[in-house]
Amino acid sequence: MNRRTVVLAAILVFGTLSIVVSARQAPPQGPTKTSLDATNIEKVRENLYVITGSSIANMDAFSGGNTAVLVTNQGVVLVDTKLPEWGRPLLGRIRTVTDKPVTTIINTHTHSDHTGSNDFFGASVETVVHENTLTNMTRMDAFKGEKAKFLPKRTYKDKLSLGGGKDQIDLYYFGVGHTNGDTFVVFPALRVMHTGDMFAWKALPYIDTSNGGSVVAHADTLRKVVSTIQNVDTVITGHTPVLTWNELREYADFNRDFVSWAQAQIKAGKSAGDAAAAYQVPAQYKGYSISPNAQGDAKANVEIVYKELKK
Repeated sequence: MNRRTVVLAAILVFGTLSIVVSARQAPPQGPTKTSLDATNIEKVRENLYVITGSSIANMDAFSGGNTAVLVTNQGVVLVDTKLPEWGRPLLGRIRTVTDKPVTTIINTHTHSDHTGSNDFFGASVETVVHENTLTNMTRMDAFKGEKAKFLPKRTYKDKLSLGGGKDQIDLYYFGVGHTNGDTFVVFPALRVMHTGDMFAWKALPYIDTSNGGSVVAHADTLRKVVSTIQNVDTVITGHTPVLTWNELREYADFNRDFVSWAQAQIKAGKSAGDAAAAYQVPAQYKGYSISPNAQGDAKANVEIVYKELKK
């Protein structure tokens, strides 16, 4: 089993794990040094921070996705909460910039490396997701039985605005991609957007077909994003450092070109296996790789796109 397969399988396994963190917001009792070393809090704009996720290539210290932290007049809004048991280290980082309570959580999608510590912050915290993500979350063991109280209480279909003025947050759904419920979170006054795993890294995307994801739709959805959203110049990705709007635009082109390449392979009569073995990142996409740790292959993406294009 190659390294990329191991990493992606681990992410899916985390999605079925039970959450065991206590649901409270008391000051952390000294998160372990290992936990804190795996994350860092960085200022993006005034009152907006990102608590980074550790490298996806280092599963020994993997904490989950990037968490955005917006300090508003009413309290703290979090975008994604990393893996289970990371609530305390998260709160430890938050307390270095504000003493305000966490009042709102926005989950960009269902995966446990982005929703895993929701329960730590308590059932009274308002959690907001796309309606399809709520459906996906109800199937997770982490939100079944008594834990169902931690399921999001607020959903939206196409767009939802929270707050106002400098604290306004706009949530957008542009269609199927990484899953069938991916939210783009825009902080309009700050010209920043959090993409979740719709743009996780400069590599072929991980597409979760079990939660409605699609390689072809992923490329189409990204094109809708870059042609619709305006006045954003900074992008918080799902797992890699903060990037620029132009890099998001380039990533949309990268995914469009991958689908076009797959269409050409089918037309040429190549099998999915032969096409995957021959795939190379186009030269114009300098710094891109086939997988996030540069050790995987294109097989999973090619097999998915072949099935979709041949329908």
